[in-house]
Amino acid sequence: MNKKYLFLFGSGFLFLVFTVTQVVNSETVLNEEGMYATTEDIILDIVFPTVDNRVVKEYGQDPLFDWEWKRIMDITYNDNHSYDVSIKIEIPSENPDDYKEDLVKVRISPPCDNDKINKLKCDHGFKIELVDYKHLSP
Repeated sequence: MNKKYLFLFGSGFLFLVFTVTQVVNSETVLNEEGMYATTEDIILDIVFPTVDNRVVKEYGQDPLFDWEWKRIMDITYNDNHSYDVSIKIEIPSENPDDYKEDLVKVRISPPCDNDKINKLKCDHGFKIELVDYKHLSP
């Protein structure tokens, strides 16, 4: 019977020694390729510089406060192979009750360099332009 306990104790000890002495080296690898992005994320990346330039023109550059993307309100396809995207944004203030909401309409025009696209209606290269800017809050 002592041999059984000695065997169990010995195998338990060996298991513990081998388990504790194993060292695992791991690296932190940022894999941006597999990052999940929504349609809104992609549109934001495309129109950000245009919207940002207009917000700075409207409100000035404040390093502490920056505008925030709220949501896409509407996307309209135009006859000339372009899209009008209406976006609601929020501009924060030092006073949390005094934030501003604006509606920005941006036209995204993909290039017309494909033979399957009607060249009579579509004659532009890739461009992004601000179509309309409205202040929603007083």
